[in-house]
Amino acid sequence: MKFRPCIDIHNGKVKQIVGGSLKDARDQAVENFVSDQDAAFFAEFYREKGIDGGHVILLNSRDSVYYEETKRQALEALAAFPGGLQAGGGITEKNASEFLDAGASHVIVTSYVFRDGQISYENLDKLERAVGRDRLTLDLSCRKKGGEYFIVTDRWQKYTDVALSLPVLRELSSHCDEFLIHAVDVEGKARGIELPLVRLLSEMEEFPVTYAGGVGSFRDLELLKKEGNGKIDVTIGSALDLFGGPMPLEEVLAYI
Repeated sequence: MKFRPCIDIHNGKVKQIVGGSLKDARDQAVENFVSDQDAAFFAEFYREKGIDGGHVILLNSRDSVYYEETKRQALEALAAFPGGLQAGGGITEKNASEFLDAGASHVIVTSYVFRDGQISYENLDKLERAVGRDRLTLDLSCRKKGGEYFIVTDRWQKYTDVALSLPVLRELSSHCDEFLIHAVDVEGKARGIELPLVRLLSEMEEFPVTYAGGVGSFRDLELLKKEGNGKIDVTIGSALDLFGGPMPLEEVLAYI
């Protein structure tokens, strides 16, 4: 189990938001925290602490008036910690090299790989050929519907027809280097983790998986560690003291 830092950028600001509240219309989101510092500040902080493997996420669509500023912040963060951070948000095989050249260790992709509610193996193949399997992270963030977790796209706003299952995870793991999975319904709420999802992810043997969503206390962290058999990495956002929450980063690092 490893702590993975995050830098979420929305409307040109580093923020922590309630994941399920994100809307492209008028660039809306319920905010838990908005930083006065830019993304490069957090990247430099993580670099100085030696905390790598984190995620820089662009939360604006490419049609947003805020996109260019959000992108600028992301590129500056990647440059501040070369090789230490991954980048996601609107990535395709056409623009992936820009983020990798800026310093990203991996690109993180969801929407481009899921088209018309299904896995687009054509697009997945394009990405693999463009960046290499070892520099590709698939974001399989999901929301619960009818008792199952369905992968969601377009900044967590659209359900696909793909339910997250062990066969799906195993199939997609042959096309990428790791998974990033937000439990969107609890993302940003710091009220507890999605245990059924964690138990499913724990069945992935010897494959890197990062879970995000709902961690609000050290009890949640203990539960994640136990139910995930110590194999699942974790991202903590709103609950971290760095973002105004109650969990001191140094204690998190010591615990993990």
